Parts: sequence; structure tokens; C-alpha cells
Amino acid sequence: MKKVQLGKTGLQVSQMGLGCLYFGARDSKEKSFRRMDQYLAAGGNFLDTANMYSHWISDQTQGGESEKMIGKWLKERNNRSEVIIASKVGFPYPGTEYGCSKKQIKEEFHKSLERLGTDYIDLYYAHTDDFNTPMEETLEAFNELITEGKVRAIGASNFKAWRLERARQIAIRNNWQSYSAVQQRYSYLRPKSGWGFGDQVAANQDLFEFVEDTGISLVAYSPLLQGAYTNPNKEFKDQYQGPDTDKRLAVLDEIAAETGATRNQLVYYWLMNREPNAIPLIAATTDEQFKEALGSLELELSEDMLRAMTEAKF
Repeated sequence: MKKVQLGKTGLQVSQMGLGCLYFGARDSKEKSFRRMDQYLAAGGNFLDTANMYSHWISDQTQGGESEKMIGKWLKERNNRSEVIIASKVGFPYPGTEYGCSKKQIKEEFHKSLERLGTDYIDLYYAHTDDFNTPMEETLEAFNELITEGKVRAIGASNFKAWRLERARQIAIRNNWQSYSAVQQRYSYLRPKSGWGFGDQVAANQDLFEFVEDTGISLVAYSPLLQGAYTNPNKEFKDQYQGPDTDKRLAVLDEIAAETGATRNQLVYYWLMNREPNAIPLIAATTDEQFKEALGSLELELSEDMLRAMTEAKF
């Protein structure tokens, strides 16, 4: 698995990240460790988690389970220097309110450090765009963590492009580090215009143009739309229903028939190879799904195929 530069930082991350959403909550220690071991053995180094993962799974989960599980793995494997850890702050979970105020960021950051068993986080995201806190306050808090050597780079998740540009201008004025990555809901299928996802923000053309113009890295979460591409028992959400989806799925199936690749592999490939390219997060439930994801790295589609996928529309 090749490495790509994270934004304009010196950090080199693998071209596919590992989503650690369910580690310690839905996924046992054995399963979580196995997945991280498999990912590292495949050449990956980019682990994605958050302070609130995954408090909603059951009455026994309170948030922080994912970070704790990663921390146990890091301690047992003694491999902290081999991985790039991304975590996030902003969304509420039991005992913690919503927000990206300076107080909230500092308190949650140190909780994350303790759970992860480390003294620094490589990439620290604002998990949500907190309109109730001045953006200057949020960025100042992040900059202090960077200055203290506790954070290497910062990112934003679920932000619109105009808000990212505002943050960039504030950082420039204050000589602070700006956001180096944006993590957004992003897949091959396109949500219908005007349809939203609640707190989640989907990547759109405005964001693509911002990414190309600034060199910020684009990280794609939910790239496989919860398995709907290949699982006949799962339907695409209403936001994706319609003739545009039908057309793009038809193109996927044509290329899959010609290449022998699965729909999922083509989605991963497209995300990594279109312009601007993205870093998709793997969130495989089974070993077979993980192997399928890695198989996308072995694909070699023609430029005509990639163009056909990109330009497909109703």
C-alpha cells in the first residue's frame, strides 16, 4: 500500500485508512487486534477514530471504546511510531457536551491521550462545525496543542467548503497551522441535490474545487454506503434513490463484468484515482470484506473506464 502526503504537512499516510469505529464496542479485542494487525501487514499506517466512538452501540458503551482498544493494541505491539493516529472532538457522548470551544478541545484531547496511551496525536479533527463557538477560538486551541508538540496536524470533518476557506484565512492571519485534511461523507454515488444527512456533510463540487485549489487532503468516510453496493438485503438511503444512481450503478456493473472486480473494489479505486483523489476509510466487518478492500489496490483500470465512471450521469 503506497503512502501519500497529508495535505502540505510532512506526514505520509497510507492511501487507504482503517476506520476503527466499532473497535471495543461491537468488535471484540480479538477481532479489533486482528484487523489492525492485518492492516499494518498490508502496508497501512493510518488509523481513524474519535472520542465518542461508539457510545450508541449498547447500554454498556459510553464512548471512548475505540480509542481504548487502539491504546491496548499500541501497548501490546509496541508500535506507536509505525502508525498515524487520527482522532476527533466535537460531537457529544455520555458526560460530554457538543462543541469545539477551547475548554472542550483541551479537556477532550487529554482524555483521548489517556485512552490511547500516547503523548501525542498525529491528526486531530474538529468532528463538527460548531457555529456556537468563534472559529478563532477553535483554531487557537488547536494551534496551542500544535505548539506544545502534542498534535502534529489538524483536520476538519463535516464542514462546508466556505467554512474551510474561512478557517484557512483565519489561520493565515494569525500564522497558525490550517486544516490539513477534511473528512467527509463521500462515495461513488451522489446524493440528490438538496438532500442532507443530519450532522453529516457530504462531499460536493464546491469541496472538490477547494481541495484542488488548496492541496488539503480529502478523507472519505462511509465509502461503501453501509454495504448497499453489494448486499441485496440493504437498500440505498433515500438520498441516493433515483435515475442518477441507476445510471452510475449500470456503469459500475459494466466495468465489473469486464474486469472481474466487485462494485466495492471499483468504488474504492475510483475514490483513490479520480481528481481530486481521496483516502477512503476501510470499515470491513469480516476478513473477506477486508481482503476485498485490499484487492482494489491491485486493479488497473484504463483511463476510459475511469472517465466513464466519473462522467456517468442521468
